[in-house]
Amino acid sequence: MATSKPKIEGEDTNITFEDQQQINTFARKTARMQELQDEIDAKKKELQNLEDAGDELLMLEDDTAPIPYRIGEVFIHLSSEETQEYLESAKSKLQEEVKLLESQSGEVKALLGDLKVKLYAKFGNNINLEAEEE
Repeated sequence: MATSKPKIEGEDTNITFEDQQQINTFARKTARMQELQDEIDAKKKELQNLEDAGDELLMLEDDTAPIPYRIGEVFIHLSSEETQEYLESAKSKLQEEVKLLESQSGEVKALLGDLKVKLYAKFGNNINLEAEEE
């Protein structure tokens, strides 16, 4: 079931069902790529906040004062050493999550690259697969 696309620049390009599926897949994966990138950016910001908190903890003059540490929606008071342990644990967990997200992002980028090559090979200048600048 092929539909005929209007002539553009003197070419008549037919879009097959498979072509449309590839275009749809490209659009979905591009949206997923943006979601992954937003999630990576948020995790990296959270990681930076934890590193900043760790630095502030090191500069603390009174090691005996209890330090409020947020777990979920509540704050608990911990010693300096316990807080440092919680911070390190949270940082390592976030680093693992970032690695996983970056791995998924790499897989999606590879798929997008393959689809771009196939679609540009067939449609040339008649299709625009580049992301719009904001």
